[in-house]
Amino acid sequence: MADISPEDQALIDSIEQKLNTRWPETRIEPSLERIAALVDVLGSPQLTYPTIHIGGTNGKTTTSRMIDSLLFQMGLRTGRFTSPHLESFVERIAINGQSIGAKELIFSYNDIAAYIDLMDSKFEHPISYFEALTALAFVAFAEHPIDVGVIEVGMGGEWDATNVVSADVSVLMPIDLDHMEYLGETLTEIAQTKAGIIKESGFIVLAQQEPEAAKELLKRAASVGADVVREGIEYAVMSRSVAVGGQLLTIRGAQDTYEDIFLPLHGKHQASNAAAALVAVEAFFGDQELDIEAVRAGFAAVSSPGRCEVVHRDPTIILDAAHNPHGAAAVAETIQSEFTFDEIIGVVAPMGDKDIRGILLELEQVMDSIIVTTNSSARSTPIAELEKIAVEMFGPDRVFVEENLAQALDKAIKDAIRPLSDDTIGILVTGSVVTAGEARTILRKKLTKEVK
Repeated sequence: MADISPEDQALIDSIEQKLNTRWPETRIEPSLERIAALVDVLGSPQLTYPTIHIGGTNGKTTTSRMIDSLLFQMGLRTGRFTSPHLESFVERIAINGQSIGAKELIFSYNDIAAYIDLMDSKFEHPISYFEALTALAFVAFAEHPIDVGVIEVGMGGEWDATNVVSADVSVLMPIDLDHMEYLGETLTEIAQTKAGIIKESGFIVLAQQEPEAAKELLKRAASVGADVVREGIEYAVMSRSVAVGGQLLTIRGAQDTYEDIFLPLHGKHQASNAAAALVAVEAFFGDQELDIEAVRAGFAAVSSPGRCEVVHRDPTIILDAAHNPHGAAAVAETIQSEFTFDEIIGVVAPMGDKDIRGILLELEQVMDSIIVTTNSSARSTPIAELEKIAVEMFGPDRVFVEENLAQALDKAIKDAIRPLSDDTIGILVTGSVVTAGEARTILRKKLTKEVK
């Protein structure tokens, strides 16, 4: 959203303030009643275009971005809704691969504001932040208009606000233990909730799953007569080699094999995400053959901010939004296999309701030292508690403490600059989407100042 006038920026800030007074995303009531009533009164905008719906635990946002890029390169007007955001709520709503324009956002919000207030008065609990944003995205896409919506599930599936779509294709990325206070204590329970996006006679792309999760997803698909393609069976990453700035892939889709695909993202998990995205697009086009050049162009244009993202060189600073053990394991493996650092300094600030021990257990394998800190969220792990767990995992000599993220980044950068050494030092900032987003903002301001 470049070149926004001060007046428009003030209106966007005002919209954000109004949204922030609503129930936060971390507070959930398992019901589609409010969002269903809201979209109904808005004329069901989410049913005016075909959709691809992306659920699961890890890789949803990146896979959504890949699907969006592929469809756009194939000549379609796209709308993409993802969550959470890194730096601004506006990022969540994208049209033709770019964050929605200021004027379009303001126009769509003004269109729905009175209806949101109306729904507030009709229910015991008012419309939540996520429900309001979901409705805003649906309306913005209908007004643009778009040819296809790429919609990421916020949390869970069955009663997530996005589940009022009628998806042509649903994608289920790997399911892990996350948001257990809402979704269930076991993989089986979580998979049952996430399986709620599988629609009658739909087409389901199933990324690699743990056996107990796969069982629930396949059971649901069978009960509603959905077609399923599974990673490693009906589709697969055939080959993957590390390339400068990313990787080169060959993907066997459900209909064809696609060679020489350059993906400008790091990690084996990103290759799996790419395969799921490609098969979803194949399914969306049905029997129509995909143009290999459009496929290559679509993947080459993909970016995924905050996902093993190199934001600075000398020293190399990598941001990753990993916030559970599965995500931490993926970034740890990527750092080990695709980068050649002699030493890695970690900057870690997870949320207090996450599996902190599980996250640090994975990160300990790649981080030579760790700076524990906090982000600005009230949910950030208290520093004394985080330090205690880190010392258990890393030992006291490898753990350092900084009160806030800005100070932690300053220390990491200072420690990484060693004029008399030939060692290459990397900095990995991770633990939460909020941490990755705030670090991105802090570093942009800091590094811009240094350039000046």
